[in-house]
Amino acid sequence: MSRRFTPMLATAAVTFTSVSAVAAQDAGEFRRSAWHDYRIVTVAEGFVNPWSMAFLPNGDMLVTERPGRLRIVRDGELLPGSVEGLPDIYVRGQGGLLDVVPHPDFGSNNLLYISYSKPQGESESTTAVIRARFENDALYDVEELFEANSAGRGHYGSRIVFDGQGHIFFSVGDRQAPPRGDLEAHPAQDRSNHHGTINRLMEDGSVPSDNPFVGQDGIEPSIYSYGHRNPQGVVFDSATGNLWLTEHGPQGGDEVNFVLPGANYGWPVVGYGVHYGSGSAIHEATMREGWENPRHIWVPSIGTSGLMMYDGERFPAWRGDLFAGGLTGEVLVRVSLDGDVVTGAENLVQRMGRIRDVRQGPDGFIYLAIESRRGEPSPIIRLEPAY
Repeated sequence: MSRRFTPMLATAAVTFTSVSAVAAQDAGEFRRSAWHDYRIVTVAEGFVNPWSMAFLPNGDMLVTERPGRLRIVRDGELLPGSVEGLPDIYVRGQGGLLDVVPHPDFGSNNLLYISYSKPQGESESTTAVIRARFENDALYDVEELFEANSAGRGHYGSRIVFDGQGHIFFSVGDRQAPPRGDLEAHPAQDRSNHHGTINRLMEDGSVPSDNPFVGQDGIEPSIYSYGHRNPQGVVFDSATGNLWLTEHGPQGGDEVNFVLPGANYGWPVVGYGVHYGSGSAIHEATMREGWENPRHIWVPSIGTSGLMMYDGERFPAWRGDLFAGGLTGEVLVRVSLDGDVVTGAENLVQRMGRIRDVRQGPDGFIYLAIESRRGEPSPIIRLEPAY
């Protein structure tokens, strides 16, 4: 199963008009890049810790705010209220309302898939995924599809993607379990729980019969791959069937990974990061035979978050490239690919704030959710060609 690649080291069909209308009034800030010059245009403002964006066929945009609110942008304006019908949410530290993704057939079934930190008792929480019908600006028929077998302070993961073949993939982080003592006894290396995993379910929450560990005693059957730290960017390439993710390293060692069924990605036994503060070594080595190596790493870390693969017409030279948001690095990175090999990386949109999410709009522009470090109101912006 393992393929040997040398990781690349880096130092650094719907109509969508409503959100576009307000942006057209803003000339935007001009930037240059290797292939496309672009402008940065403000789309809407006033979000508190925005975490995810979703586009609806009627032109609305949905935005999750980590403090537990699902917001609507309509006709270029952020509506003052929030969507009703969400379950109880654990809002503390990194916990809160996280990803929102419309079903591929949302136009006919109105289904949204949402991940969040679910409270367990007074002080514990875990990653959960629900689906609900979105009508008249509210959620109805909320159904829980998944509750992770995990516990900890943070690192919820929580990104959701569809593969167009009746499955969803979603991530669960290692929950900040510390790498101490016997690294191979870490929860991310223990498949009897969901710490540090990519999971695969049918769209109704059932487990596919062809998942790699189905029927194996002591292993959670939803697990598709494991040994991850905190994957907050996941994307499925419908053209190739490839699944990509970005995940946080510790101090150093953020990764781009090509996901294979049943594969072990090594956290915390192997990797490129060090302990916060002391800078002392965490890992036994940078790689191990038989385990999957990252296709790209960042040292120092950029704090990878949202991930997108571009397939639009507005930036033709960027088609097929990944776009990774950076939190601590306050950067958008274009990652170029040749099949399943990373061939380069270019920094874009630097020093405009923490880039929490990256999405391609139905209009072919690239949308970014900017997060303030201090929880102050922040904007959604987008990249437009500078022509």
